[in-house]
Amino acid sequence: MSGTDEIKVSPALKEKLRKLGLMSSDDFVLHLPIRYEDETALTPIAAAPSGVPVQLEVKVLDVSAQFKPRRQLVVRVSDASGELALRFLNFYGSQTKQLELARDEGKTLRLYGEIRHGFLGAEMIHPRCRVVAENALLPQSLTPIYPTTAGVSQNVLRKLIPFALADADLSELLDLHWCQQHQLCTFSDAVQLLHAPPPEASEVELQERTHPAWQRIKFDEVLAQQLSLRHAYMARRQKGAQQMNAPAQLAEQLLAALPFTLTKAQQRVFSELKYDLAQPYPMQRLLQGDVGSGKTIVAALAACQAIESGYQAAFMAPTEILAEQHYFKLRGWLEPLGIEVAWLSGSLKKATKQAMTLQAASTAQLIVGTHALIQNSVDFARLGLVIIDEQHRFGVAQRLDLRKKGERNAIPPHQLMMSATPIPRTLAMSYYADLDVSVLDELPPGRTPIKTKLISDQRRDEVIARVRATITGGRQVYWVCPLIEESEKLQLQTAIDTHAALSEELDGLRIGIVHGRLKGEEKASTMMAFATGQIDVLVATTVIEVGVDVPNASLMVIEHAERFGLSQLHQLRGRVGRGAHDSVCVLLYQRPLSESARARLKIIFENTDGFEIARQDLHLRGPGEFVGSRQSGVPLLRYADLELDTDLIELARERADYLLREAPEQAWRHLKRWLGRREDLLKA
Repeated sequence: MSGTDEIKVSPALKEKLRKLGLMSSDDFVLHLPIRYEDETALTPIAAAPSGVPVQLEVKVLDVSAQFKPRRQLVVRVSDASGELALRFLNFYGSQTKQLELARDEGKTLRLYGEIRHGFLGAEMIHPRCRVVAENALLPQSLTPIYPTTAGVSQNVLRKLIPFALADADLSELLDLHWCQQHQLCTFSDAVQLLHAPPPEASEVELQERTHPAWQRIKFDEVLAQQLSLRHAYMARRQKGAQQMNAPAQLAEQLLAALPFTLTKAQQRVFSELKYDLAQPYPMQRLLQGDVGSGKTIVAALAACQAIESGYQAAFMAPTEILAEQHYFKLRGWLEPLGIEVAWLSGSLKKATKQAMTLQAASTAQLIVGTHALIQNSVDFARLGLVIIDEQHRFGVAQRLDLRKKGERNAIPPHQLMMSATPIPRTLAMSYYADLDVSVLDELPPGRTPIKTKLISDQRRDEVIARVRATITGGRQVYWVCPLIEESEKLQLQTAIDTHAALSEELDGLRIGIVHGRLKGEEKASTMMAFATGQIDVLVATTVIEVGVDVPNASLMVIEHAERFGLSQLHQLRGRVGRGAHDSVCVLLYQRPLSESARARLKIIFENTDGFEIARQDLHLRGPGEFVGSRQSGVPLLRYADLELDTDLIELARERADYLLREAPEQAWRHLKRWLGRREDLLKA
């Protein structure tokens, strides 16, 4: 950035600025305040409200370094209305000397911070303070506070940003008449105002980001995201793909052999997939549906279409137990039709793995597995369709690796991504604008509604009695162990301890256990024993979160439910209610509950619709955690809010399509301004 040299930016500072993403003039211009502080007025000490940021002007009375009860610098100050103590818990010798000099020379200090009442009476802890001349003028506008990092002070940013504003191209990239029609101010006016608000600007609108300048910035940010995603979507459509337009006889045979008929939603989605697979460009479709809506059979039908057209299909799931469940289910459906199904996972013995790898490279028509499918040693003979279950659990690199496996002569395979975590509409519009989205919005007939009960662990005896009664009535029970994120080993021990405790409490009943550390064949045999009614209570970690289907299981107990996320609770609950019997999910919680845990349990108790749960989850957690965007490659929206700015997202979607079609040069300049070198991330 030209201009930085004038204030002597050292290599060390440049590196710190780079960590903040500040490398070009555009980066600095778009590095907008997170909030503003009002330093336009002074408040007397006696009139200052507690817990509210205020600005004071004081004289120093006393400076003393104290070491009991802890090391701290205590400074007593006063103005005409009263006295105040300042406490600094981290301080340096130079700071002490500066304050002592101010005391000795009777200099004026200007402080900014919150007054609280502590051990020393009225006090400010770590206020911002500086020496000022007598009757120094006050700022005429709000003071911007920027996002920063260690070693980059607010003063440094406030010096650099005006240089950037003078140096950057702030020209208008959108049609002015169109902006006026939609009440959007110019880009230049917006950034100039947000970096240096004039006195008349509304503090409330600036702080709450409802000011017209913020509206323009939020629109531009969402527009950049939409442009990038739509550009990636169009770029993929330029690539060729294998056209899979076989007459769908295999799919018809599968449908004829099934003991159930497809719902209207399943029929509609399969028609969409069949259409996509016949096109000369690669399918890139997200199939989302609530727990139990029947995504796997739709994926199997798509695989049939690929196989009948002479290609292989690969089906990747995030965990071994889920991949294995899919393998047994798909093999049961497809092998009777003469389709060769292979299984590939990291835990296979070396000889078996080599045989399966050879099968994938030659005769196998459907290969099911975990991320073992993307290892370098695995190759495919003619991969035409990639199916990824629970796609949000994979990173961008993993999804790309599997797609690259199928690229022959630069022709990528078709890709179907599935998610049982319903995505709220605003999130789908914003983060999945590069995908076609299909929704299974109908549950198969025969699914019984699940009652949810919230019970404190102090009433565990009642729950044990309920478990025994359920089994006496001929049904089966899941008992899910508490989630312990930080230690798989600890989680395993908890499962073993729970199994031992329940074996004592439910003496005479058959108690099984399944967890992530079991070998594949042990897991499979335990699950099979549970499915065939040889186990009464299955103690499990969250490995049974998705994919397991036991119609006779009508009760689920989730221990320490307060530790689970909403999506997991909803997924787990969906394991019961799969038969004709009344089903109950007991959320066993431990007091005291945190605010967020209380909010989550209230939402899951009051709602059974996955989309409503997802909408409220988005509100609680924000988009970053919801879509796993730390690993998705999609830059998080810094300024726009998906819940509050739906209208801007819709407007940006429309404008992005127009610009890409009618004004590609403008679109490219807008992308460059907002994303710089990061735009390639969005093409995954």
